[in-house]
Amino acid sequence: MRASNNWEAYQVIDTSDGEKLEIWNGVSLIRPDPQVLWKTPKRNRLWSQADAHYHRSSSGGGKWEFHAKLPESWELPYQDLKFRIRPTGFKHTGLFPEQAVNWDFMGNLIQSAGKPVSVLNLFAYTGGATLACANAGATVCHVDASKGMVQWARENAVLSGLSDKPIRWIVDDCEKFTLREIRRERHYDAIIMDPPSYGRGPNGEVWKLENCIYDLVKNCVDVLSEKPLFFLINSYTTGLSPSVMGYILGSLLVKKFGGYVYFDEIGLPVKENGMYLPCGSTAVWCSQKAEGLFYGGND
Repeated sequence: MRASNNWEAYQVIDTSDGEKLEIWNGVSLIRPDPQVLWKTPKRNRLWSQADAHYHRSSSGGGKWEFHAKLPESWELPYQDLKFRIRPTGFKHTGLFPEQAVNWDFMGNLIQSAGKPVSVLNLFAYTGGATLACANAGATVCHVDASKGMVQWARENAVLSGLSDKPIRWIVDDCEKFTLREIRRERHYDAIIMDPPSYGRGPNGEVWKLENCIYDLVKNCVDVLSEKPLFFLINSYTTGLSPSVMGYILGSLLVKKFGGYVYFDEIGLPVKENGMYLPCGSTAVWCSQKAEGLFYGGND
């Protein structure tokens, strides 16, 4: 597992019985986590004294129970970056901290590329990967179908001092945008995508990752430059192993560009017991050998 070990202001304190106890820059939250199947004793006092607790409903969805008066939002720093955090109605906070291991990896690839790098970030959410790539010196095209998420990402860029960086902010359907970029013959040196497991388009179109991911990646190959740097896919879909995504990238990119494919789970360290909480998976194609860099060492 590749773990995000470099956080200072964020931490998973404990996990038990379908929930995780976290600290977000001084704010303690309890949120559901489907990976937490164990029922270990909840000894930490914050299990009963957390600032807020998200409870799932048996009919779907859920709601926050606040035990302290929280600000509407607050900042969470990570190295040179800053993010605006706020509890949403879907248990999320606007950031997935486990992705920091990928931010570091992509930043290192961009900084060592020895050339200008253009990045297409699809399903880009609140901009963690966008800001990491821009901070490393890349030009980034940030695409998400949610106007609210793109605005949130722009706010994070301001907080991080990156509002003047070359970032295009696009509100659009990622598949349709990619097809238009192909027709426009616009190309990118790197692609990032973090597609949802399930969703519906504006006209009721059904998106199911297992059925759609191969065709989406195949289309994206056509917007890569002649000498691309990397192609990275994140997935939170239960049952879709990292090796499946790695095989998709390998079958579509290695024959055309050569290069190397790596894949693994990503996760977060848990303070109370020293374990690592699984938090999804990542597969990446790289033009150059980057095994040590991907798995946490140095090439």
